[in-house]
Amino acid sequence: MARTSAQPNIVLINCDDLGYGDLACYGSPVHDTPVLDQLAADGMRMTDFYVASPVCTPSRGALMTGCYPSRIGFDSFGGAHVLFPGMRFGLNPAEITVAQMLKNAGYATQMVGKWHCGDQQDFLPTNHGFDSWYGLPYSNDMGRQGDGIPEEMRENMETFLGIKLQDGDYPPLPLMLDDTVQEEQPDQAALTERYLQESVRFMREKKDEPFFLYFAHMYVHLPIYVQDRFQRESRNGSYGAAVGCIDWALDVLLHELDSLGLADDTIVIFTSDNGALARPGEGSNLPLRETKGTTWEGGQRVPCIVRWPGHVPAGTTSDAIATAMDFLPTFADWCGAAVPDDRTIDGRSLVPLLEGADPTSPHSAFFYYQGANLEAVRVGKWKLHVAKTGWKGDRDEDMEELYDLEADIGETTDVSAENQVVVAELRGHVDRARVDLGDGVTGAVGADVRPVGEVEDPVPLTVWNPDHPYYMAEYDLGDRG
Repeated sequence: MARTSAQPNIVLINCDDLGYGDLACYGSPVHDTPVLDQLAADGMRMTDFYVASPVCTPSRGALMTGCYPSRIGFDSFGGAHVLFPGMRFGLNPAEITVAQMLKNAGYATQMVGKWHCGDQQDFLPTNHGFDSWYGLPYSNDMGRQGDGIPEEMRENMETFLGIKLQDGDYPPLPLMLDDTVQEEQPDQAALTERYLQESVRFMREKKDEPFFLYFAHMYVHLPIYVQDRFQRESRNGSYGAAVGCIDWALDVLLHELDSLGLADDTIVIFTSDNGALARPGEGSNLPLRETKGTTWEGGQRVPCIVRWPGHVPAGTTSDAIATAMDFLPTFADWCGAAVPDDRTIDGRSLVPLLEGADPTSPHSAFFYYQGANLEAVRVGKWKLHVAKTGWKGDRDEDMEELYDLEADIGETTDVSAENQVVVAELRGHVDRARVDLGDGVTGAVGADVRPVGEVEDPVPLTVWNPDHPYYMAEYDLGDRG
């Protein structure tokens, strides 16, 4: 299909575990991100942008489908928070992803990087609208690594989650091309460069037609293997080196768009799948509270920068509530694609917001889920916490804490006592969400939810073979994310 001005290209960059405070343009004092800072200067920097889950798999499923994870059965996987190698679950083939929507509208679609929406054949990216995929099926710590999986976790994973471990560890980490394993236990320090080579090849090949490139970084998920030159330039160890590599990768992609004469015809979006782990001296979610895995702001509010010259006003900032679920309807509006009309989509088009026509959020409320458990809701500046369900052992299934996020972004002072009218209003939103999406805390079953994908006899993509010439038979770092 010949490209038209009504069909801009899209380059969507999604990082892994990158925190709200990890970029210089979001306040980092230890990470130098000149290319990302310039992207923000050339477009819109969003300060109140959310992902639909504080962990990888449900967040990515929500981005792909424009739906809350509970809507698509992506809220719990046999009791696990995320998908592991060889599990029977994945993104249902009946779901329509942003890639499938754009492909239906005439786009060439390419994914590079981490998928994490199911590793069985039915669930792979090439069965969800991507013409091709080069990358990892799940997190980069889900290979053979260090001392293996801690012994206290092994029995639970094998019996409760149904995962087939080999010699006390995962099968070898697979690097995939479409639906086949290209390499096992690849050199992780070289992967970003290999991803960029594939991305540049794709953009050059498809420069005369509209294309969608989804670039899903490995960084900054643990373990962090990064090239020496980024280590030398870092002021924050390996973590800072990985952030530096992310910035460099963006430079490569933008340079290629400029070289092809496509910069003005391409929407570039940069974001993260959830907050940082924020271990001492590494990542940061400041000034937000807490980390990845929690429904405090640090778990789900992430950086988001959008650039489209001539459409998104340069040098602007938005504090409107927006979400990764909004990408699907936003791309539909900008690209002349059709949003599925036979199912509920939770995302809303951000086109009026991003183009400067209407600065208000399209959302009346945003719900924070931890797995299947509804833990908080935000309406305007107000956020009400109604439960905590144990990611960090802080289990409280009947809490009531209200925060004014405009005055108290760090969620330090509960103001529920003096704002009972607001509490009651937000409780009403919680009650409606329980009816619609369900809630594991109360046992409510959602009235408008769809099933997760599931196969009967899952098979791991790889099997450990001591005679195989692995580049790295075992990764030497024991860090797990």
